[in-house]
Amino acid sequence: MRAPNQCAKHSLKWLWRKLPRSLREKVFVDIFSSFAPVPKDIIPQGRPVVVVGYLSAASGIGAAARACYEALSSAGIDVYAIDLTERLGGQRSVPINSFRDGKALTEPATLILHVPGLHLPRALLLLGTSFLTNKRRVAHWFWELSAAPDIWRTPAKLVDEIWVNTKFVSDAVAHIAPDTPVKIAPYPLTRLAPQETERHRPNDTRFHVLSILNIASNFARKNPCAAIKAFRCAFGDDPSATLTIKVSNLEAWPAASDVIQREIAGASNIRLLGGLATTSEISQLYQSADVVISLHRAEGLGLVVAEAMQRGIPVIATNWSGNCDFFDDSVGIPVNYRLININDPQNFYHTDLVWADPIIEDAKTALQRLRDDAQLRSELAKNARARAEDFFAPRRYVDFVIKHLGPAFQNGD
Repeated sequence: MRAPNQCAKHSLKWLWRKLPRSLREKVFVDIFSSFAPVPKDIIPQGRPVVVVGYLSAASGIGAAARACYEALSSAGIDVYAIDLTERLGGQRSVPINSFRDGKALTEPATLILHVPGLHLPRALLLLGTSFLTNKRRVAHWFWELSAAPDIWRTPAKLVDEIWVNTKFVSDAVAHIAPDTPVKIAPYPLTRLAPQETERHRPNDTRFHVLSILNIASNFARKNPCAAIKAFRCAFGDDPSATLTIKVSNLEAWPAASDVIQREIAGASNIRLLGGLATTSEISQLYQSADVVISLHRAEGLGLVVAEAMQRGIPVIATNWSGNCDFFDDSVGIPVNYRLININDPQNFYHTDLVWADPIIEDAKTALQRLRDDAQLRSELAKNARARAEDFFAPRRYVDFVIKHLGPAFQNGD
């Protein structure tokens, strides 16, 4: 039999879960924002840099935080890290033992907070008022729809400026942060070792298509069923063409597996891979692919598109949202779309906004073109690698940081 206090806690949790998600999020932000320390009128200037956020999480936002740390560290910038993954409710999956811990830093510094608006007030509270007193605060935000949530308005006031990686995200954030500077920062992809860009397919002449997604980043938005439909329309049960769908974090929406399997409908040339993969295993998947397909409905950046381009793999992708900053018909095959109302069974997005519905017939044609035309694949691969090496060069990010973070960085003292 439960003690009275346990029953009360259970009842409160039950009531909390019954509230609409949008209301829960608003209460969450309002409560933590009311206690979070407000920035000073005079913005502190200082080195070193401290990268804060989900550094050990196997997610896009975690990868971004690690990439930024590594780019600055490799360039000789004095940089520290504070990992809040577990304290913000995430799961530590990626080792970051080599990162310098900045929790005890008392000197003036610049914080780059890779924490979304919803969790930013809580992250600031976790860091503490005394730690934040002499720190400049930069929020590095990602968002994937055409407008950021209104509940981010208050968190936007808790930082000195906001960085984003694409014009799409800049436009989305600007309307909820009218009084906070919003700047587009380059995204630094970690340079690959030569062997990571080599194709590893001895004695295999099949045409391999690859789709990679994280269910925790929203199943409907990533839209893997569209890739399956396009592949099935293009090749049917042809055993000389294969589609691999690599998914992570299936536990975020367990129904996803059944939805994908129903779309596959027993096709022997399509395989679904679950579980958390290591960096090496993901690299091997890329190395075996002739084409990467991303028929997403919306992307703030499009990391899978970027990683495939970096490896010299032709990409078929929806021609909408953040990836349009670096992806066009000279480096891949953009897929046309219609804008439709958002329908999200995970109930992550509660909004009346729209997103893209890629045209399956266009994607089918793109797959067939790339299979039939090895020269086109080669040309797109070459152009994609060159574009990625320039657009995602870590040096561009480092130069941006030095330029935008004041005299202390520019003078190197």
